[in-house]
Amino acid sequence: MWLFQPIREFCVCVFLSTFVPMNLKVGIFVGSFNPFTIGHDSIVRRVLPLFDKLVIGVVGDHVSKPGLRPAEERVQTIRQLYEGDERIEVKSYYGLAVDFARQQGARYIIKGVRSVKDFEYEREQADINRQISHGEVETLLLCSEPQLSSVSSSVVRELTHFGVDTSPFMPHRQSS
Repeated sequence: MWLFQPIREFCVCVFLSTFVPMNLKVGIFVGSFNPFTIGHDSIVRRVLPLFDKLVIGVVGDHVSKPGLRPAEERVQTIRQLYEGDERIEVKSYYGLAVDFARQQGARYIIKGVRSVKDFEYEREQADINRQISHGEVETLLLCSEPQLSSVSSSVVRELTHFGVDTSPFMPHRQSS
């Protein structure tokens, strides 16, 4: 059964195969984040109230993405953004997201979706993750804010390649 539940100004889509208790504790937000954009930052800030702890997992061995900056460089960039927020941890990981979730004690993987194309891809990944975790790990698909739906890491990389100022698409540390 698909549930579409608007929460404040965003949409959460969750595929529920079993009853999921509402006492959410630890979530992971995974991706290559090459680079981490304002779209990613939006997902983090909007999903954070649902969890006691959010682990941002930076893919360390994503072979299908050419030009991938070193994982530790991406981790450090993201850590600087959330420095001082004890609820957020940033780590690199190697292997499957569902295994990373288990290692972090997380029952939820958070993924952002900008379009129907993203939704279909992430839905398939969510189904597989649920199957291989035997229902222990669920995926929350968070719709992007409309004004951010065309912002992606690949667009930022391409604009950078052509010398365009990409600072409007990059998050900045917010004072606490």
